[in-house]
Order: sequence, then C-alpha cells, then structure tokens
Amino acid sequence: MNYPVMISVRALVEYSFRSGSIESGFHTAASMAEGTRIHRKIQKQYKEGDRKEVYLKAEIPYGELLFIVDGRCDGLLIKDTGQLIVEEIKSTSEPLDRLGEGRTVHWAQALMYAYMVSTEQGLSSIEVRLTYVQSGSEVQTSMNRTLTLEELNSFAIDTVSRYARYAELLLQHNQHKEKSVRMLNFPFPTYREGQRHFAGAVYKSVSEGVNLFAQAPTGIGKTMSTLFPVIKAMGEGRARVLFYLTAKTVTRIAAEEAVALLVSQGMHLHAISITAKEKACFREEGLCTKEYCPFAEGYYDRINDTLIDLLEHETLMTRDIIARYARKHRVCPFELSLDAAYACDAIICDYNYIYDPRISLKRLVEENKKETVLLVDEAHNLVDRGREMFSASLRKAPFLGLQRAFKGVNHRLSIAAKNVNSFFIALRKSCNEEGQGQWITYPEELPSLLEAFAAEAEQELIVPSIVLASQTAEADEGEESLLDTYYAVQAMLRTFKTYDERYLTYAEVQRSDVYLKLFNLDPSYLLQQTAKGFRSQISFSATLSPMSYYRDMIGATEDDYSLVVPSPFQKEQWTVSVLPLSTRYHDRDKSLVPLAGALNDMVSVKGNYLVFFPSYLYLRDVYEIFRESYPRITTLVQGTGMSEEERESFLASFQAGNEETLLGFAVLGGIFSEGVDLPGDRLNGVMVVGVGLPQLGLERNLLRQYFNNQGENGFDYAYVYPGMCKVLQAGGRLIRTEQDTGVIMLADDRFLQSPYLMLLPEEWRNYRVIK
Repeated sequence: MNYPVMISVRALVEYSFRSGSIESGFHTAASMAEGTRIHRKIQKQYKEGDRKEVYLKAEIPYGELLFIVDGRCDGLLIKDTGQLIVEEIKSTSEPLDRLGEGRTVHWAQALMYAYMVSTEQGLSSIEVRLTYVQSGSEVQTSMNRTLTLEELNSFAIDTVSRYARYAELLLQHNQHKEKSVRMLNFPFPTYREGQRHFAGAVYKSVSEGVNLFAQAPTGIGKTMSTLFPVIKAMGEGRARVLFYLTAKTVTRIAAEEAVALLVSQGMHLHAISITAKEKACFREEGLCTKEYCPFAEGYYDRINDTLIDLLEHETLMTRDIIARYARKHRVCPFELSLDAAYACDAIICDYNYIYDPRISLKRLVEENKKETVLLVDEAHNLVDRGREMFSASLRKAPFLGLQRAFKGVNHRLSIAAKNVNSFFIALRKSCNEEGQGQWITYPEELPSLLEAFAAEAEQELIVPSIVLASQTAEADEGEESLLDTYYAVQAMLRTFKTYDERYLTYAEVQRSDVYLKLFNLDPSYLLQQTAKGFRSQISFSATLSPMSYYRDMIGATEDDYSLVVPSPFQKEQWTVSVLPLSTRYHDRDKSLVPLAGALNDMVSVKGNYLVFFPSYLYLRDVYEIFRESYPRITTLVQGTGMSEEERESFLASFQAGNEETLLGFAVLGGIFSEGVDLPGDRLNGVMVVGVGLPQLGLERNLLRQYFNNQGENGFDYAYVYPGMCKVLQAGGRLIRTEQDTGVIMLADDRFLQSPYLMLLPEEWRNYRVIK
C-alpha cells in the first residue's frame, strides 16, 4: 500500500534544498506585490501558444509513500523548433551574486516543474529557464539548462527521498492522532453547569463552518470548553488545524495547561506555543546574522534534523521545550517555532499572527485556511487591538534627520526625505492653535511622496552608500534609523490601501515635531475580512456585554451564532457592596482617605484581597495613605514594566495558607485584572475603584463623534463599554469554582446609575450600599 503525501512543489523543494544561514538583513516589504507585477509583465511578452500559470500535478512513488505533488508553473513556452521551455520567474531586490543558497531552491522548483511536464507529455528532454528580474531597474537575467527525462527522474526521486523521513513521521503522527482523538473523553468527571452547552455550541459551529460569539462566565472553564470540541471535530475530519489566539501571556499558559491535561488523558497532538522573538532570543544583543549569532549561522543546514528530533519526541512544544531543542541543535528558537508550526495541529499564539497585516503567518495560514479554526480567547480585547493593528502613524523628525544624514552621500534619498519633511512642515502650518488638525480623507499628495521615499530607501538598504558605510558608528545609526523609518512608511502605505470611511486622519504638533496618524475608528470590516475563509472563528470571553456591541465591533455577519451562557454560580457566593463616592478625576483627592478606610474594612476578615485602580498615580496615592494608616496589613504593589518573574512572584504570594492578611494593589485593565486564576482561598475579596472609563483624550473623543454619527451612543461605544469590560474582568477574578465565596466592593457612585448599573452581571445586583 502506498500512503499518499499531498504537497506543493514549493514546500517540497524548500524543505529538501534549503541550506545556509539566517540572513535577517533588509528585505523589501513590497516584494510580494512587486513580484506579482513583474511576473505579469514578463508573461505579457509571451507569444501566441505560450502558456502562463500552468497547473501541474504528478505522482511520485517512493517506498510505501506516494507523493502527490502539484503547483503552478510560471511559463510553458514553445520554441520555433516546437520544443518546450519551462520558465520559472523570480523577482529580487538583491544583486544576483548575493542570493547565495536561494538559487539552489529556485532551480529545484524549476526542475520539478520540468519533470512534471516531461512525464506528462512523454518528452525525452526539455529546456529549463530560470529568469531573475531586478526590482527597480527591472533588468532581466535568464539562465538556461537542458535536461533529459532520465536526469529529471533522478532529480525527482532525490528530492522526495530528502523529504521521505519527515513525511513518514507526519504520517505516523496523524494515524496516532486520529486514533487517540477518537478515544479521547472529556478530561473531568462531569461538566460544570453550562459547560456542556457551550462545548456543544462550539462543536456545532465548527461542524457547520460558521462563526460563534460566546459570552461564558469566568470560572466555567472556557479554555477546555473550546479546545475539547474543536479537537474532537478535528478527529472526525471536520477541521485540520486550530489556532488558539490570546492577547496576554497568562491566557496562553491556560491554553498550554489545557492541552497538557488532554495529553495526559491519552491525546496525541502536535501543539506549539509561539513566543515573541525578543523573548525567545538567546542573544542579548538580538543580532540575527551569522556573524553575530551561532544559532543563525548554518541554521538551514541543521533545521530539518532538529524538526524530526523535536516532532518525534514531543507533543506540546512550550517555550522551554523549544529552547531546549534549539540549544541542542544550535538553531534559532524563534525560527524553530515558526518552522515547527507548519507540522503542528494546534498553534497557541498572539492575535497578531492572524490579524496584524505586518506580522501574520500568511503562508502557514493560507495553506490550510479552509480547514483551520480560530479560537479567540478574551475576544473583548480584539476591538482595541484591531484598531491598533489597522492604524498607522508617522513623525516628521526622522525624515529631517535622514535628509541631513544622506545629504552629499545619497542625493536621491536625501531629496526624497526632504520632500516628506516639507509635507510635514506644510501640515504643521495648517494645524490650529491647539496644535491639532483633522481631515475626513487622507492627504492626497502623501502616498506618492512616501512611495518615492520607500523606493530610494530600498536601494540604499540593499547596497549601503560607500561613504556612509566607511564611518562605522554613523553608518550603524543612519542605517538603523533608515530601516525603522522605512518600515513605518510601509505600514502607512499598507494602511492607505485599506483606508475608507471607517478611518480618520489627524495630526498633532508636538513642540518641533509633527505626528500624523491614519486612525482606524471601526475595525469590524477588516477583522471580518481577515476571518473570512477560515473554517470557523470562535470568539469567546466572560465580558462580551452588550453582545450587540461586540458583534458589531468584531465584524459578525447575520449567519454567525451568538451564545450567552448563564453563570453556574449562585448569588450567595458573592457579597457585593457599592461605596457611592466619586472617583472622577477632579474628586480623587477627596476620595483617598475614604478608600483607604473602606479597604481596611474589607480586609478585616483574614484572607487574600486585590484592589484595582484606574491609574498607577491613583493607586500610589491611596497606597501611601493606607500603609501609613494601617501598617499591620501586608501589601503588594503592581509595578510598571514587571518582568515575567516578577509577575509570577506577585501571583504566587496569594496562597490559601497565608498566615497574615495580604492586600494586592493593581491596575484596572492591567496584567492581573484578567486571565488570572486564583481559586478557593487564594483570593477572598476584590475592590474595583471607578467604572474603568478610558482616559479622556483626542482618539477617544474622535471615536465618540464617529459612533454618534453612525446613530449609536458614541459615549457608550468609546468610553462606557470598554470601561465596564475592565470592571467585570477584574471582578471576575474572585469566583472561579462552585465552592468559592468572597466579597466584592464597587467603589464609585456611578455603579448605582444607568448605564453602568444595567451592565453589572445579574449575580452582582443583590448589592448593599455602604453609607
């Protein structure tokens, strides 16, 4: 029996022939679009009878494997003699002599297409052409080779033989996975109340290929309620890959723990966590070149053996496991995690790997998109994260600096930077006396100025100026500034392409500098477009309330399902009180002493407590009074920029067996106010100070105005809903199981007023008002 191995030509030859080192030098951001344009330009030169984008497919038996290889050949040309030429076109921004090992992969791709054509048409020999086109100058360089069918047969067998061991490993894994998932049971003796209903809705959504928006209360077990049904659906062939998307590290850890529990119950699944590059890197200097990093040098010579070792011996590949194998084989841990992700069934990562157009795993996603499920944890975070990902900004200062740095060194680049700087000068003059200006549409002249700058910057980054390069320190500073500015320009140009009525352009004068932003007011359309084509997107959180707001903001369609799971907990588990004082900014000084006193009252029963404040400054002011007035109470304070070790130490202090009362001071909407699990007596009470409203500012007021114009309540959309989401998340840290009890104090008089009162969960409304 021959086991089928479905694979594209590109994936096959890249695995089989890649070699050399990681080169993290500059790569043009416009390469994909530029490459497509260049392909089309060359293909327009083809004669009548020549064919372009020819779909090819071939079967190559090897041992017990049957490789089913397919792809699209750029060109199939007919010579005057009637003989065929297979053409592979590659665009490059680098000189050909700097392509290095990449040319081997390019030739392999062309030869594989030649093999497929020759076997299909029974040709004894065929000509192969590899054509490179230089970006910018569009100078073409073609190299031709003629090979016999015997030579191509040998090449094809050699190519699949290099991939065979990896294919056998994946085949054995899939067989083991399917069997283990079929036998997999829910990992707990019983479902919590509402949990079975939630899991059933997830399974139904994946089975039908629709999206689901689910509000499920904190403590119900949302992570397992989503992972388990999706994995069961994968075992039945209803999906192939799942992405578990998180906004914060703590929720990623919860997903890893859930997968680990399923593995302990017999599940065999390849799952990986992708850690941000700066956190995964072994080298403090972070220089990803073979000259500076032994883990980058020769990476592609060692990566295939590393992957086989990793995938043969591991199922759940956490940051620590990836690091262990990376050190063992001397490869970059971040690049290893990305390469391993192609072989994994479950990928746990940040939102931006799917939604951010600058970072997304485009190739990984596109290959399996129709069979991929997105699990979006704490989906309420996706609204503001979406705005951030789809917006772009620039400042004037870097262009003035580059204009001066390259004057007399690279005249064309200096002029291009000067032209952008001149635009900013005119922009500054147009701003009003408060230093702010607004446009309903973006400035028409700016994209062309930025495109001209990007084109000159690309050439400089590919081949640095000799004069500048001879002055090492100045060169490093100049090239780094140019690179950063280039990427900021590319982000702006990319955003111009999606700019529509959901955007607004604004400018601010900041002393001698000018700040310009393309501000995405409503991310719903772009989030919807990003999710389109996936098997299913499950967006879930304890705080998707009001549901209509989050459906609107995350881009739901009429066909998408909604689910609100009632709390499994009883009202009696909470003792809720409202302290009706004003925490508004102008009243905060008067609130400090009453808040300190109320905190002392709350912690009068020994236990562990958390209090959340709307700002660090407010937190510090109350903390100082509390420490001075009640020094017997042990306190902890959330600091700014805490390391992972410091965060873990903070949470580890909340133990059920503490001999003394512990009170932790933290920030509302911060790292400890959501995704943190402190069950039982690890947490006995929570105070939330304020209604969580975002700080008043230009962007929030622009959002308010925009949604007012859309017929919505702009203040609620810009301020109230995001604020109360933070309140509910913070309060949700308290009750995590059916056995938990605790006190919650809401410190603000607005909690007794609409709309804040109406947004409180039903189980919190049996409150008493503190006189």
